[in-house]
Amino acid sequence: MSEEINLQELEQSEVEAFEAKVRPPKCLFDKITISFYSVTCFTMSMLLTVVISAATIMRYIFQMDLYGYEEWIKIFAFWLYFMGAAYGAFAGTHVCADLVQSYLKDGFVRRFMLFLKTIVTLGVTMLFTYYAWNYLIFGFLGPLGTGVAIPMTVAWRIPLWTAYLSIFIGLVSMCYYFAWDFIRASQSLLCLCGGKK
Repeated sequence: MSEEINLQELEQSEVEAFEAKVRPPKCLFDKITISFYSVTCFTMSMLLTVVISAATIMRYIFQMDLYGYEEWIKIFAFWLYFMGAAYGAFAGTHVCADLVQSYLKDGFVRRFMLFLKTIVTLGVTMLFTYYAWNYLIFGFLGPLGTGVAIPMTVAWRIPLWTAYLSIFIGLVSMCYYFAWDFIRASQSLLCLCGGKK
């Protein structure tokens, strides 16, 4: 019984530690965008679950195939992944191998390395945002740039810009939040250089 109580207390403390790391939305813009990311991620997760379950039931129970379900899954997955990435950029919980936080004591070297990390992260994200914009325009206008022969899925003829839009929105959002991380890291480094902590 005591082991079960200790396990529950440990799980509760881990949840509280995770919640403490996640930034709460402060301004109206953040509240709206975070709500959009959250609702989109939840909706796409549910849709993916329903479609994959339906495809499994159709194939293994009814011995039938669910026509073109892979096309829907890809679009739902793109929206889930990129809105999740945007939320992770906001919350500061995106995947990163941050050894600087673990091994360096607070000081100039640590703050400079964090500053350098934010520059690289923002630069790479901006580069991919540029590519995502070109990809989105290609999806809207087609290979000739005239709006003719717009890329579509094979079975359901879904325009592929519906998936490309999620990539662009997600990367623009990530750029925005990574820019704020860059500003915070710059201020932290300048405060240390100026003698303030």
